Amino acid sequence: MTNQEVIRDPLWNNIRLEPGALAVVDTAAFQRLRYVRQLGHAFLVYPGATHTRFEHALGAYHLARRVLARLEETLGSPPVPRAAADRLKIAALLHDIGHYPFSHALEEAGLAHHEALAARHLSTGDLAAALERLGIAPADLLPIIRGASPGPLAGIVSGSLDVDKLDYLSRDAHGCGVPYGIIDVDRLLASLTVVPAPDGSPALALSEKGLAPLESLLFAKYQMYRNVYWHHAVRAATAMFKRLVRRAIAETRVGADAVALATDDGLIHDLQQSDRTGLARALRERRLAKRALDLPATELPNGAADWPARDPDLLEAVEDRIAAEIGLPPGALLLDLPDKPGMLDVDLPLVRRDGSVVQLAGAAAGAFLGLPRVAGELYRAARRLRVFTLAPVSVPARAILALLEWPAEEMRARLNAGRALVT
Repeated sequence: MTNQEVIRDPLWNNIRLEPGALAVVDTAAFQRLRYVRQLGHAFLVYPGATHTRFEHALGAYHLARRVLARLEETLGSPPVPRAAADRLKIAALLHDIGHYPFSHALEEAGLAHHEALAARHLSTGDLAAALERLGIAPADLLPIIRGASPGPLAGIVSGSLDVDKLDYLSRDAHGCGVPYGIIDVDRLLASLTVVPAPDGSPALALSEKGLAPLESLLFAKYQMYRNVYWHHAVRAATAMFKRLVRRAIAETRVGADAVALATDDGLIHDLQQSDRTGLARALRERRLAKRALDLPATELPNGAADWPARDPDLLEAVEDRIAAEIGLPPGALLLDLPDKPGMLDVDLPLVRRDGSVVQLAGAAAGAFLGLPRVAGELYRAARRLRVFTLAPVSVPARAILALLEWPAEEMRARLNAGRALVT
């Protein structure tokens, strides 16, 4: 007899759930994650990419258990008290509890970050009751989930080498059937250790033997962004979806709170029922907007403005102004320039062979890893500026590039003054 449940997982084989974790998994809030795909619209390109936040959360929990067990084996005693270890494992299980349908698209569209929505799920309904029975307060979990906890070993859940990345990169590559996200997870886990943080609490660290697998993780991340997450058709579907949801919220056909609690198929169904433009049906039937412009980030002007990725209201206004100038209706032109400048950053303690500890971060990381020295070039190679349109049309590349020289304030003033953007 055992007090643990075993779940079969295609990536990690057996995932064992302790009774407390099983109580959390059996709540309605957690079960919702079965119907939220991990990779949003990537299944329109990679048919196998239908895995969900549910199995990803189970994988993160499984890896958190493995990390804690490995550290106990290395140190000869538990790295943290049992209550702290339980919080870390449950935080790993619940790190995506507030996630929107269709991956990160709605955060790009201007809705609150999914980690900010976690508080509502943790403090209401049967999930709150389950946590209360476990003696775990939401206020203790939220900082860990949000990557803002100074507590012991919080880097296991949110950090440069956390269980979230180890699972999603491995699981996404597996689901998509691509070789880019392959990580030597066993070697990385065997390389983990503990050092005192500035406040004296235990902090997750890496030994020198973990440098090579860490570098492979960073390169896997670059490859997945370049080939999967930022694939042109995935980004076209994402841009269409963002416009569709923003329009529905603006017209009060759906509320932001309802969107946050929806599932993928439930939200698309509701949008299709109320959408009069045909955009929802086109997305459902994979009739995607096509590339009228596709340029590598290496061609962007120096110091290019960040408003296309950071200011969705301004982006939409610019898109519709350009559309009008080239003879398209509102919503028929979508400009896409994804942004994740810190995607290859690393910041964690490194324990050298002589026992000394250095911080593996910033320029100092280049002394031990080759990839950080070229991280900027890899980021530019992965990133592309694209203009998608719902009808064939010519888009002036130079005029579009020139727009990126304008900071947000000047671009907004230019729109308000009625000045032409590309004609």
